[in-house]
Amino acid sequence: MSYGLKLLVIFVVTVPAALLIILVGPFDRKGKYVQKITSWWTKMILTVGGVALSVKGLSQIDPKRQYVFMVNHQSNIDIPVLIQSLPKLRLRWIAKKELLWVPFFGWAMWAAKNITVDRSDRFHALGTFKKAKERMKDGVSLVVFPEGTRSSEGDLLPFKRGGFLLAIETETPIVPVTINGSGAILSKGDWRLRGGQVEVIVGPPVSVENYQPGTLRVLSAHIRELMEQNLPTGSRLRTPKSANEQSTSAVRSSLEKKTV
Repeated sequence: MSYGLKLLVIFVVTVPAALLIILVGPFDRKGKYVQKITSWWTKMILTVGGVALSVKGLSQIDPKRQYVFMVNHQSNIDIPVLIQSLPKLRLRWIAKKELLWVPFFGWAMWAAKNITVDRSDRFHALGTFKKAKERMKDGVSLVVFPEGTRSSEGDLLPFKRGGFLLAIETETPIVPVTINGSGAILSKGDWRLRGGQVEVIVGPPVSVENYQPGTLRVLSAHIRELMEQNLPTGSRLRTPKSANEQSTSAVRSSLEKKTV
């Protein structure tokens, strides 16, 4: 199927799915129906695009529990990939505010009660933090791209700390998730959706019990290390630890000893 035809079919699928979410979302408090629509929608996108998924480590998480999923970000296809990879969880996303202006997709994001943040406005960011905590009280798990934007080379960009603070404040375990291959299927700045396989590696949940807001850097470095372990070798070599991250190793070891 040509790139143009793939886009046309995806557009034809997206419009009714988004409209259904926009109509149902405001009245679907638990998100049950929105989840079903979203699951069908994203499955169609991956099927049309010729994207095959390989998901590892899913048995390590309990679908009845809440988590903060920390995920690397390579492509716009990452969201459909994650929805299909974590099918039994009620997921909400923390995403940049600009996505709300994307026709149909952004409107559906809003109706599905996902959370957007204006990074240029600190006051708005604090409000977003409060809203995220309220969503989690309803029993949902949050998905955070800690890099804040897509990586064009497959390596990990510097992590933002907001998601880690949220996990600590809500005492919610963090699950590191590594996506490999999505950048080759739909690279940053490209519109051509190529077929291929995407690997999703779900790591074991990490307790935040022994972390405090003052040790965010330590927690961030630990999660980053777990994600890096599942990147292709070339990407790991291109993602050197900063001096700050190296300096957290001793502190993290001390924290981990307290759990023994």
